[in-house]
Amino acid sequence: MKSKLEYIWLDGYQPTQTLRSKTQVRKDFGGTLEECPMWSFDGSSTQQASGDDSDCLLKPVAIYPDPDRANAYLVMTEVLNADGTPHVSNGRATIDDDDEDFWFGFEQEYFLWDIKTNLPPGFPPGGYPGPQGPYYCSVGAQNAFGREVIEDHMDLCLEAGLNFEGINAEVAAGQWEFQIFSKGAKQAGDETWIARYLLERTAERYGLAINYEPKPLGRDLDWNGSGMHANFSNGVMRENGDESIFTKICEAFGKNIDRHISVYGANNEHRLTGLHETQSIDEFSYGVSDRGASIRIPIGTVEDGWKGRLEDRRTASNADPYKVAAAIIKTTKEGLA
Repeated sequence: MKSKLEYIWLDGYQPTQTLRSKTQVRKDFGGTLEECPMWSFDGSSTQQASGDDSDCLLKPVAIYPDPDRANAYLVMTEVLNADGTPHVSNGRATIDDDDEDFWFGFEQEYFLWDIKTNLPPGFPPGGYPGPQGPYYCSVGAQNAFGREVIEDHMDLCLEAGLNFEGINAEVAAGQWEFQIFSKGAKQAGDETWIARYLLERTAERYGLAINYEPKPLGRDLDWNGSGMHANFSNGVMRENGDESIFTKICEAFGKNIDRHISVYGANNEHRLTGLHETQSIDEFSYGVSDRGASIRIPIGTVEDGWKGRLEDRRTASNADPYKVAAAIIKTTKEGLA
């Protein structure tokens, strides 16, 4: 029997990378990562190499069954230079210290996008639907738009074996969210990118695109932007039960605003304005249950005796989860040093 291996990688486009993929057909494939060979591609077509030295390598790092194709697998890869060193576009390689001590939960917001109208579904041509409010966690055709895409996507993610934790309609019309959880930074990034890939491919069937821009409907309009809220914890946070630990970590984040904002997504200044459940991009704050803060301390963490997680709400929807996780690990460890 022959199997289809879909090799998936991130290109070199700036300031926001996009997904690329191509299929390799292999005979008698057993479904393991070890059987996936290194592959190459034309980096000159993806902003990752020049035409006179165009070969880049794809190193398989994770594999999942592809429930949308017969006898198929999704292979997440890292991009390497021809000499085997990490390519400059390789965000996964920026994670220096990865183990299951750090847990991540990414809340990925996005807009479905009608490529014919250049607007989200639910927006009339040349105009706007009613003001936001009724769309969040909505039910009914007057408020929930594109649910068939979201349901198909969720089923595919679950069948692929991702740690897919849920979905909900978001605050603006045509805006949705899914959640991914993982123990370990690299796995969290792998699964978030695979979930994004499956979302893009699912939307294709409906003639829709996925818009990950932080503020796609205009910075001055009264519509929420899209984030990728980063929930995180390590063993100390989950087990010690000490409020001062969380204070130290939050204070460390406040001292390293540029480190985080630099990898939290392009054009995030249009979203982080201090309005629509955000803190201003050049300010930092933290607070219990405060969705207008840079970092929210969930009420559950407090009620559990200061054992649990924190939520960095600044992360934009178009951020690279690998780079986000790397920055969070670094700052958290500095705060606890």
